[in-house]
Amino acid sequence: MSTTPTPESTRAPEVVGSNRWYLSSAPIIRALVHLCVPMAAAMIVGAVYNLINAGVVGSLHNTALLAAITLGSPVLGLVMAVGGVFGVGGGALISRLLGAAEHTPAAAGQIKHVSSFALWGAVIVGAVFGGIGLVFLHPLVSVLGADAQTAPATSAFVGVMLAFVPVLAAAFCLEQIVRAEGAARQVMIGLIASTIANLVFDLLFILVLHWGVAGAGLSMGLANLGVVIYFVVWLQRHSEHVSLAPRWFTLSRTVLKPVFGVGIGELLQSAFLIITSLVLNNLAAAYGDGPLAAMGVAVRIAQIPEFLLMGVTLGVLPLLAYSFGKGDRNRLTSALRASAVTVGGVALVFSTVVFVFREQVFTAFVTDPSVLMIGVTILTAQLVAMIANGFAGLITSLFQATGRAAAATVMSMTHGILFIPIVLLGNLWFGLAGVIWALTVTEVIVFLVGVAIWLASRRAIDLGLAEGSPQRADEVLEHAEA
Repeated sequence: MSTTPTPESTRAPEVVGSNRWYLSSAPIIRALVHLCVPMAAAMIVGAVYNLINAGVVGSLHNTALLAAITLGSPVLGLVMAVGGVFGVGGGALISRLLGAAEHTPAAAGQIKHVSSFALWGAVIVGAVFGGIGLVFLHPLVSVLGADAQTAPATSAFVGVMLAFVPVLAAAFCLEQIVRAEGAARQVMIGLIASTIANLVFDLLFILVLHWGVAGAGLSMGLANLGVVIYFVVWLQRHSEHVSLAPRWFTLSRTVLKPVFGVGIGELLQSAFLIITSLVLNNLAAAYGDGPLAAMGVAVRIAQIPEFLLMGVTLGVLPLLAYSFGKGDRNRLTSALRASAVTVGGVALVFSTVVFVFREQVFTAFVTDPSVLMIGVTILTAQLVAMIANGFAGLITSLFQATGRAAAATVMSMTHGILFIPIVLLGNLWFGLAGVIWALTVTEVIVFLVGVAIWLASRRAIDLGLAEGSPQRADEVLEHAEA
């Protein structure tokens, strides 16, 4: 019998409890807890901050200031999408290369190029985006819907935010790169610290220095600058393969195509979510303040289980990508199955509890009987949509992790393409009920489309897994861009 060692046997084993160990060898449940719980916790803390921030601005008793923050939120969403183009695409590719490096050490050498391109690409595009926005600030504010009363405050908030676009995009991008190495706990620490710093700056700039919404924008920018510094220092000290040095920046086709192939889907999804929100709010407002208020409350109630599901679907992505790059079919299948069970369990438990006590839960926010009756219906529709969206998000993460760029983009586009005609026809045919259930119908269809694409892609994914263990670094990249 031959005693020649295999590449797997010669590779030094990961330290138990290390980030790499959670991606490569840890029991699936421990890996999911390590990757997903911190992600969900950070998102929930961020949601709580949004409520507190609104309370701080609201304490000034100036509706124009609150309106300015609301009107400026689409710009923030697009800024995060810029970071997502580079961060999500680059992070998924980094995790695949880390997995491939278990068999092909040369794959690890490509990570420096990917990480440098992702960070500096986000900074450069963010700078261009912010500069154009500042040049056309006044027309932009008008497009956002600001009137003569809210335009000054909206201009101040959006103007400060645009000045920090490179920082905001870099912060979101670096978050994805750190997550790609399995360092979910470090991401949670960075995001929670940023939230606390943001709150402290809010109190200082808004309540003490009286800078209004410009202070809110400055708080956000400085807090994200702190996140950038934290992630950069952590990566320099603890990452074996990632490099953020500009000298590793590349415009190689084998890096651009897989990064943009996955990242463009994130941009489209963010853009469609903004359009969806604007259309939905405008249609609901036509039925009076009651339905609009009820919709706002229902969305906030459904946020907690929705963030938990997003914690699972986003947190598991590095594990899926690492397993795919490594060529470990069993681990990929186990991770996908366990995360699907988790999504189903969380959705079932929270939906059942909230549905059973829906009237009591809603009464904690509003007491108007007419708003309560509409709100319970909206909440039911939101919960059903949340379940479908959770499974659709998991399928999208699988496509991103395995480099199925076209499939991930289709998932992102389907939601936006379907929702607008569905909500317009629903409003025309069924009135308010059609508006309420339009998002639910859309999410269910998107989930079914995802299942169909997944079934059609299984053979290609299996082929990529079969090629995973012996492939060279350039073959990993070529497969990612296919």
